[in-house]
Amino acid sequence: MNKRILNAEAVQYVGQQVKLCGWVNTRRDHGSIVFIDLRDISGLVQVVVKPELAQDIKPEWVVCLEGLVKERPERMINPKMETGKIEIEAQKLEILSKAKVLPLHLFEQEVEESTLEKRMNWRWLDLRRPKKQLIFKVWTALEQSLREYWLGQGYIEIHSPKFMSSPSESGAELFEVKYFNRKAYLAQSPQFYKQMAMASGFEKIFEVGPVFRANPSFTSRHDTEFTGYDAEISFIESHLDVIAAEEEALAYALGKIEKKYGKEIEENYGRKLIAPKTPFPQITMADAKKILAELKVKSEKEGDLTPEEERKLSEWILKERGHEFVFVTEYPKQVRPFYHMRLESDPKLTKSFDLLWNGLEITTGAQREHRYEILAKQAKEKGLKLEGLKHYLNFFKYGCPPHGGFGLGPSRMLMKIFNINNVREVTYIYRGVKRLTP
Repeated sequence: MNKRILNAEAVQYVGQQVKLCGWVNTRRDHGSIVFIDLRDISGLVQVVVKPELAQDIKPEWVVCLEGLVKERPERMINPKMETGKIEIEAQKLEILSKAKVLPLHLFEQEVEESTLEKRMNWRWLDLRRPKKQLIFKVWTALEQSLREYWLGQGYIEIHSPKFMSSPSESGAELFEVKYFNRKAYLAQSPQFYKQMAMASGFEKIFEVGPVFRANPSFTSRHDTEFTGYDAEISFIESHLDVIAAEEEALAYALGKIEKKYGKEIEENYGRKLIAPKTPFPQITMADAKKILAELKVKSEKEGDLTPEEERKLSEWILKERGHEFVFVTEYPKQVRPFYHMRLESDPKLTKSFDLLWNGLEITTGAQREHRYEILAKQAKEKGLKLEGLKHYLNFFKYGCPPHGGFGLGPSRMLMKIFNINNVREVTYIYRGVKRLTP
């Protein structure tokens, strides 16, 4: 047999024999001819099959076939398919795997889509749809582009441990696990180890890894396990340097995605993705609250934003500044961790920020406090026991440069890239309070 090629490559082989493998997307019987739309990761192609060769093949059966690539008559060209100008005249066909009646409706246009809960139960079937696979192609491009940017800027990649002897953020939302004869915790973030890298002299680092949060929330934007992107840089003057580093990275990555997948995203999801211009708008928390008050948006959190406030503030920024992104800066110390550096001009405020994209928080970042005595003092202010933090605090006893960084949620970015309102739809396999399968 010939070496298998992808469906989308068949247009290069007109007049030649090819081998294709994939799923039977649809079958149409027309007298002495059977038409099959064959689906693989690259798309669909029409195959003409004799009835005796097609046998009782049904949708979602997995097959391999060999056949002649032929140009379709002008009147038969299908502009909706990238391979719409050709068809395959099958001469051999092998059934690799049969499929039982599916529990989901995948491609039936006239049938209403199954519920989200049911689709989560049968996630591997739900993901057969090219529209869903596009999400993960874009995620791959997002990660590749960010790596390109970071590596091009001299960042070092680290992989921090996910078992911890003490909390990485606070005592809340922790998964406790049995670790031989003692307790351990699943890491809520790589925060402490990112800062250790700064004390180690790495200067610029990034990490891509799992994050665990025992969050009892059932909202459309929360999960208990997700992928996090983190970065940390040394020798900064303030959190504004961290902001500049992040917005440059995002503009680079989104520019790559727009160029490669912008058309497909718009065709499948109706979302016109435009790479953002830098710099992104910035607004202090105090000014954000003033604007929201003028918009008559109720403030339920002092020094922080509710999801409704995030949406309304983003709408205002888009209208007034023409930008989908906005950095909200200078959060009060009471709503930020002990290791965030305080403003010299107002110690009640921190050198911190969140990044909102069209109403959704996708990033938290800050300049960290690198001076041991001040860090210990701020930990005590938060009611934390220094004994439990001794390994972390040791990082700052032997010389540590000024540094800062951020944590970015790629699943939330995907929600905004595709204008999807539920994190479950952009997560390969979702984990939540009531979901541990498949």
